[in-house]
Amino acid sequence: MTDQQLAALRQTYSQRTLTEADVQPHAVRQFRAWLEEAISAQLEEPTAMTLATVSEAGQPAARVVLLKGLPDDEGFLFFTNYDSRKGQELATSPLAALTFFWPGLERQVRVEGRVEKAPESVSTEYFQSRPRASQVGAWASPQSQPIHSRQELEQREQEVADRFASEQPLPRPPHWGGYVLRPQRVEFWQGRPSRLHDRIVFERVGLEWRLSRLAP
Repeated sequence: MTDQQLAALRQTYSQRTLTEADVQPHAVRQFRAWLEEAISAQLEEPTAMTLATVSEAGQPAARVVLLKGLPDDEGFLFFTNYDSRKGQELATSPLAALTFFWPGLERQVRVEGRVEKAPESVSTEYFQSRPRASQVGAWASPQSQPIHSRQELEQREQEVADRFASEQPLPRPPHWGGYVLRPQRVEFWQGRPSRLHDRIVFERVGLEWRLSRLAP
């Protein structure tokens, strides 16, 4: 495909509208309503979200992780290896951003806020609810660290499986657990014709949410 052909690719959005009267006054509750619509529409991976973090040197990085909860309608919960690149970056700079994209509904949600570790009890409960193979994998993988080969990873997996052969569920690794992003800004984007998209943004002011419309 040429650059000209690539530049010509475009999609017209016309399914829905988004007005101030359409949204709930609470940002996370409004997100929950949209998420439930995405799940009901049987979209592929509706809980997938791009997590953006920044290094101590200011280098941004992004990757896709899965949303695992909306605790008390005040946060976005996900789990990972604390020693991974994202874990190390969150340790030095706890500000982060999330993006959800649901093309089947012509919608996008952007979330910005501060990240904190989830309570250990929450991390342990979720870890031990995962399939055993996923529990083994969390112990076996030195996430984001260089390894020599796939064979090395599979050997580590077998060693962990042998080590915990008599334990079900496995104990949670100390380097693995949850994070909660506490949102300060949440933007809801609805695709519209002529690229005149609807954008409604919530910004946290004290204990309240302030709502406004943005130009597309």
